[in-house]
Amino acid sequence: MAGAHLVSMKDVARHANVSVGTVSNVLNRPDIVSTDRRERVEAAIAELGYVRNDAARQLKLGQSRTVGAIVLDSANPFYGQLVGGIEAAAEDSSLAVIAGSTGNREQRERLYLSLFEEQRVRGILLASTGGAQELVDGIRRRGTPVVLVESGRESVGGSSVGVDDIAGGEIAVRHLAELGRRRIGVVAARQDLRQVADRLTGARRAAQAAGIALEVLEAEDLTVLAGRAAGMQVAERTATERPDAVFCVNDLLAVGVLQAFAFRHQVAVPEEIALVGYDDIAFASSTVVPLTSVAQPADLMGRTALALLEEEIAAPDAAPRHVSFTPTLVERESTTG
Repeated sequence: MAGAHLVSMKDVARHANVSVGTVSNVLNRPDIVSTDRRERVEAAIAELGYVRNDAARQLKLGQSRTVGAIVLDSANPFYGQLVGGIEAAAEDSSLAVIAGSTGNREQRERLYLSLFEEQRVRGILLASTGGAQELVDGIRRRGTPVVLVESGRESVGGSSVGVDDIAGGEIAVRHLAELGRRRIGVVAARQDLRQVADRLTGARRAAQAAGIALEVLEAEDLTVLAGRAAGMQVAERTATERPDAVFCVNDLLAVGVLQAFAFRHQVAVPEEIALVGYDDIAFASSTVVPLTSVAQPADLMGRTALALLEEEIAAPDAAPRHVSFTPTLVERESTTG
């Protein structure tokens, strides 16, 4: 409608024939306003359709109730579970969560970090690509706490929560070695990401300890389609040239590998090739062959991250904390038959 504008507190005050201060009191401290004036203001609010600018009020008070969460890949169900844990904890504290996904791109991470700081969020929970540390440091210095999520080690300058991914890689390959598998392939992508690099480090350690061969099979991305392409390349080899076990650095890759084995090339899992994934996402147990996976406590990690953020807000001068969880192996038919 031409000439339409947002209704302000001044408009409400004028309509109710009271001061702006009285309108503010009705909104924030109604118990100190007389019944007559409160009813007039409430009637004016209803008639004019006034909506309070809560963001502006929170900025003025320095008490934002919004938390920014930045994850690596919203298409990966693991991050959905992680954000779910953050949201559940936030609801308990009457907080709101705004989440963004970087798609594993540093440029997008920087964009979200800058945007959340500009919006004066209460704090930021960040699953980082690892390339924007100086920006994170600057945001912290300017007063917005940043808690690193999925961090494998302590974060200088702030708190962090993560899983020991080196131990996770070791768990996966040790399990395959204990099953008697001697030629193990590791399907990986984005080795520049700390999480992937640590899982590969753990896999190599376990292979060396067992005295077995380890082959890294490079995928194009950390997706189901990339896993399917990698699985097709493995399946096209002769039986003697194939690995007899495959560890994938996340479950999406493992699902794609399983699809290639089951639907295109008829490679028997686990009889010919045993298969292990990582993350234990919700549908790992319902794939065509239920998937053995290294589990991370995604929901608990999200809840812990928000708790660490609130600790920093309550005691900004306290030493930051790093909480590390140990992953566990969930055995299913893709390795145990």
